[in-house]
Amino acid sequence: MKYNQLVSSGLLPMVDLSNLNAAFQIEFGTNASRFFWAPGRVNLIGEHTDYNDGFVMPMALDRGTMVAAARRSDSRVRAYSLNLGQLAEFSLVHPEPYGESHWANYVAGVGWILSNRHGSHTGANLAIESDLPIGAGLSSSAAIELSIGLALASVSNVNIDPLSLALAGQQAEHTYVGIKCGIMDQYVSAFGRKNNAVLLDCRTLESQQIPLSLGDAEIVVCDSHVQHELASSEYNKRRSECEQGVEILRTVLPGIRALRDVSAGDLARNRELLPVDVMRRCRHVITENDRTLGASEALKAGNLAEMGRLMAASHASLRDDYQVSCPELDLLVDSALSVDGVLGARLTGGGFGGCTVNLVEMRSVDSFKRTVIREYQRAFGKKPSIYNFQASDGAREIIRE
Repeated sequence: MKYNQLVSSGLLPMVDLSNLNAAFQIEFGTNASRFFWAPGRVNLIGEHTDYNDGFVMPMALDRGTMVAAARRSDSRVRAYSLNLGQLAEFSLVHPEPYGESHWANYVAGVGWILSNRHGSHTGANLAIESDLPIGAGLSSSAAIELSIGLALASVSNVNIDPLSLALAGQQAEHTYVGIKCGIMDQYVSAFGRKNNAVLLDCRTLESQQIPLSLGDAEIVVCDSHVQHELASSEYNKRRSECEQGVEILRTVLPGIRALRDVSAGDLARNRELLPVDVMRRCRHVITENDRTLGASEALKAGNLAEMGRLMAASHASLRDDYQVSCPELDLLVDSALSVDGVLGARLTGGGFGGCTVNLVEMRSVDSFKRTVIREYQRAFGKKPSIYNFQASDGAREIIRE
């Protein structure tokens, strides 16, 4: 899609190609020749199911990362971040990871994976700008990985399919960033479609586009601006508890590979075998898979009331059974659901902070914002950030007129 069409349709609300190209000129002394974009994501439902071979239903956002690129004659990459005002440089054929938590590992990691897997050795000058709020759990990392990956593959004249691009981004995080993430973020950044959510089977990597026929409602995201320190350790603990549950249940259900294979009835009949916390973790994952599949059917039928009910039930399960919520997220959800016209609300992402996702009738959006901001500020002394998002297409090259 041409850039002016994206701007007029509201799909690129903040990143300005002229500004990006001007920065490219200043840094590298020439114009960029090509432009690439990849979106962030919000998960509508299906939380902590991905690493249990389950189902998720995210949507790609109309915010993301733009990359201006020009081919080099060698195998080096020079990447300038407008957001950070920093330049990184590396060789595609001699991996030398940056220090821990360095932003350049996302950029270089994708380059090294593509170089190894697909022979994309041609270097490039890159300027990068994102309009995603960093640290909000909206997958700014996947947006960087896929926009960079598409740019580097393209300047090397390597045709890369969306799944290979997504897998390269995931492997870059595993190998060079040190985060053992699932595939959801990269997958939806590659396969997102305007006005659709993506129902992804995390076992088979098969997906369906689910129309977001929201009528007089819209998706609104609230950023709590908190991330509690126990998030990473508790995440690993939850994964371990799920694996423990599978090991125990396999003694009576020998055919299971993951919690994906266990029904609610199976769990009810065998719950006494499980430690209490493990049983709760299993119950969340099993019921969340059912909710996610039910939510996809509700959206197909245009049944927004049922979609909202499932979102609220998802949050209750994440709060009570999986125990990954926190006071800030609970208040955002509770205050949202107190507003007439809010159909559903839940935490989105790993938990212990980050964002909530809300399904709100348009007539109630202003009331929703006033109520949530007032109650959150009263309780925690600060305001949440609130975003209205549209579902976007996935990673692609942008044509500049």
